[in-house]
Amino acid sequence: MPETTGVLVDAYDTLLLDLDGVVYLGKHAVPGAPEALVKAGDQGVRLAFVTNNASRTPGAIAQHLRHLGIPAAPQDVVTSAQAAARLVAEHVPGGSAVLVVGGMGLRMALREHGLRPVTTALDAPAAVVQGIADNLSYGLLCEGALAVRQGAWFVAANADTTMPTGRGEQPGNGSMSRVIATATGVEPVVAGKPEPPLHRESMIRTRAERPLIVGDRLDTDIEGATRAGVDSLLVLTGVATPADVLTAAPHHRPTHIAADLSGLHVPVIPVRRGSGGWTCGGWTAAWQDGELVLSGEGDPVEGLRAACAATWEAAGDGHADEDAVKGALAALGR
Repeated sequence: MPETTGVLVDAYDTLLLDLDGVVYLGKHAVPGAPEALVKAGDQGVRLAFVTNNASRTPGAIAQHLRHLGIPAAPQDVVTSAQAAARLVAEHVPGGSAVLVVGGMGLRMALREHGLRPVTTALDAPAAVVQGIADNLSYGLLCEGALAVRQGAWFVAANADTTMPTGRGEQPGNGSMSRVIATATGVEPVVAGKPEPPLHRESMIRTRAERPLIVGDRLDTDIEGATRAGVDSLLVLTGVATPADVLTAAPHHRPTHIAADLSGLHVPVIPVRRGSGGWTCGGWTAAWQDGELVLSGEGDPVEGLRAACAATWEAAGDGHADEDAVKGALAALGR
């Protein structure tokens, strides 16, 4: 039996949890997520829900989480809308008009910082803030573009090109913000992950000393953790696939990998370098003739961790070619 290093969650005092694809998919919980989070909370670990989704208010998100069986209060929720509002408030005079191309989450966050949400460029807004919303209209996008052309500072709550739902991946705010950016030639300042403002907002609100960022996306959650110098856990319940992780560049490589949030409560099996390659649990990974070879059996996540160690060592500061790791993915049943 390989040596263990303890249960993963025991090393951290706060979980900074992404929501879409990690805790829930649409209206429904990811299987096992509520139980894993309740157990972590019972053990004294603080739960903070950090989302790039700016469409809903913290109160609405907390209510949704409680409906799924996860204890949460509005103050436990940190959104990209809140990060965007703080960012704007630090750059424009108090009481300024801010044109909101988005939903109630953005409007409330701006009001909390003493700013005045508006919906038309005729109000001469000091800034335009865009976030995803179900009812986002062409007319509002036009008002945003007009205001940016008039000199308003352009801020996007996040740059996610897609967002996971129960029906699959749908266009995210990063895709929608391209409308104004393309029409005006002005790139937005981004508040959400992986940019620093949302992480800064999370740290201000939680005062975490040993945080673990938990997410399902390499380009937001994991990159944000890397840039902040914070440990990360990638769960495979959302956007990122094993192929994505294997071929990731250094700033997209997670500290830990788990199938889902239940991985918080299992012993961490160490990955070790031996003469025959990298081993984890019952798996061994090594490069042979330019291809990654993975052999063994057991927990597929342990196999993926061994494969990642071997691949990341070989790739160095670059990233592996997907064709070179196809055999290893097949061994994992992927």
